[in-house]
Amino acid sequence: MAEEKNPEQNAEPTAEERAQLEKDVLKAAQDAMNLEADGSASSPTGNNEAAEEAPKSDDEAADAKADDTANAKAEEQPAAPSAEEVLKQQLAESNDRFVRLMAEFENFRRRNAKEQLELIETANGKLLEKLSEVQDNFERAFASENKAKDLEAFEKGMQMIYNQFAKVLTDAGLEQIDPTGKEFDPNLHEALMQQPSETIPEGHVVTVFQKGYKLKNKILKTAKVIVSSGK
Repeated sequence: MAEEKNPEQNAEPTAEERAQLEKDVLKAAQDAMNLEADGSASSPTGNNEAAEEAPKSDDEAADAKADDTANAKAEEQPAAPSAEEVLKQQLAESNDRFVRLMAEFENFRRRNAKEQLELIETANGKLLEKLSEVQDNFERAFASENKAKDLEAFEKGMQMIYNQFAKVLTDAGLEQIDPTGKEFDPNLHEALMQQPSETIPEGHVVTVFQKGYKLKNKILKTAKVIVSSGK
């Protein structure tokens, strides 16, 4: 059987189809030429940019190296203390100074108390030494072999011992308070009673029952007195 031919396969393209095909081929060729022109024009620029980027890469490398060096030095240096750490350090130093001052003050107080005690003991020792001499004189006066048959001589000896004793007390700073005839002072005198007087004004001391004593400006004992109530 003879093979039948497909009329569509052997049909030749029409004039319109040829024209469209030629148009597509020309357009494709034009596009290829444009692409080639664009590539050749852009290649020098790209080379210039690459050439310009090379020095920038060297600068960046130098900067990076400098940053690394600075960071290494910063790591080697100790970090600055914070405000809280500074305050804690100042507080610790203040506490240490306070403890030292308190210890020094306590040592000073103990030394001062010890020196005052030694001074008092020394002063008392000197006073007692002088008083012991008065006691020795009393013992000699009362000794049987020294008893005087003359009362006047005995009285004279007692007066001498009394004067010696009074001098010892005066040298130690003791003063008598004898306000006879003076105005009554409650800071120095103790009133036992009041009595009328023709010669002593009212409010003044008529009689001293017991003398008072003071050491320097300190009252040791007030004088016991009788105060005048006037006429």
